[in-house]
Amino acid sequence: MNPSNDNQHVESEEKQKGEQIERREQALPSRAMATHEQIRHEGEKELERDAMALLWSAIAAGMSMGASLMAKGIFHVHLEGVPGAFMIECLGYTFGFIIVIMARQQLFTENTVTAVLPVMHKPGAGNLLLLLRLWGLVVLGNLAGTALAALAINFMPVFDEPTRAAFSEIGAAVMHNSPGEMFAKAIVSGWLIGTMVWMLPAAGSARIWVIILMTWLIALGDTTHIVVGSVEIFFLVFNGEASWSEFLWPFALPTLAGNIIGGTFIFALISHAQIRNDMANQKKSRSAQVE
Repeated sequence: MNPSNDNQHVESEEKQKGEQIERREQALPSRAMATHEQIRHEGEKELERDAMALLWSAIAAGMSMGASLMAKGIFHVHLEGVPGAFMIECLGYTFGFIIVIMARQQLFTENTVTAVLPVMHKPGAGNLLLLLRLWGLVVLGNLAGTALAALAINFMPVFDEPTRAAFSEIGAAVMHNSPGEMFAKAIVSGWLIGTMVWMLPAAGSARIWVIILMTWLIALGDTTHIVVGSVEIFFLVFNGEASWSEFLWPFALPTLAGNIIGGTFIFALISHAQIRNDMANQKKSRSAQVE
């Protein structure tokens, strides 16, 4: 496969006809379909992006996610003994997501919804290969970025010992989960990220509040997330508190699988299913007009 992806294009009915995906709400049968088509349009653009552009954007996203660990650790230290400290500490979890999503960097769990809709719309080997290519590049880039962020947090003389101890405590709390708990909690976080992606097109000026509320809920629920969690566990690996094998199991593999299932096989499938009848009725209407 050409790494630059210059000759790779998503297969869709619109492309076969030389048309654009219709995204105007007034021209579509329902608001849900308008949202679906807007996300599918974004998904097609992501699937066709240059491989190196995807990779560097994913690395940047992984590094940006270091902000979540930093904010949680700082809050943890300075709010010790304060009533409701847990609620505010969890708010720190949102920082990395705000940076990544507002800067339009490549975050893996977003793509479990956005990029999968074109494949659901027109299943085929070509679209599936593009999806796997996107996922592979983004996961690789995200993990590389989180590793760099954890290295910087660990070895640069920026944080005092109480804050570094808080970082270790945060990572250790994640590692207390069994593989089954990692997997189940990751399904929930994948589903919540999918919900957020579905809400963003209609959010308008409230976009940042949608990001804050949904990712804050992920933290409050003590769920697991492959990218944010990677910063936390890489910190433990680099300071000798966890091994590379422990990073892979019980953390990375169950969490990655849970995020994919929560975002793709649950939320994206349900979201696509709810507008299938609308799409079928629209096709019938167009066929009748042609006849």
